[in-house]
Amino acid sequence: MAIIRSNLNNKTEKDKMSALPQIFAAVTLVVIAQLFVKKGIDSLAFKGFSERLVFTYFRLFLDPIFILGIVFYITATFFWLYALSKVDLTFAAPFLALTYVLILIGAWLFLGESISFLRVVGTLVVCFGLIIVSMS
Repeated sequence: MAIIRSNLNNKTEKDKMSALPQIFAAVTLVVIAQLFVKKGIDSLAFKGFSERLVFTYFRLFLDPIFILGIVFYITATFFWLYALSKVDLTFAAPFLALTYVLILIGAWLFLGESISFLRVVGTLVVCFGLIIVSMS
């Protein structure tokens, strides 16, 4: 067990820097995936899963916008796995907080969602937390 733990902790600064593009690519692709999935659901005049569950899923998984969102999720996973092979999870995971910021902006720009002042403040708090964690 000690051998495994020592190998996991041997991540260098070079590993961290080389993983950053993959981390940012994964985060960006997850945000794009969220926006496409939401757009796909909205395009179907989606009313929820309460009635005709199988039919609802069938329609959803035939929608090209929704499918594209799923493809973005899968692609993001490959970038994320590569990044995790280079750095500790405790280094990479805080960057996922960027999804809050990017989804807030993307939902406003591409989906026309209204953003309240408190959501902006909360997102700024998340950003501040990310800065603190990244400095450690």
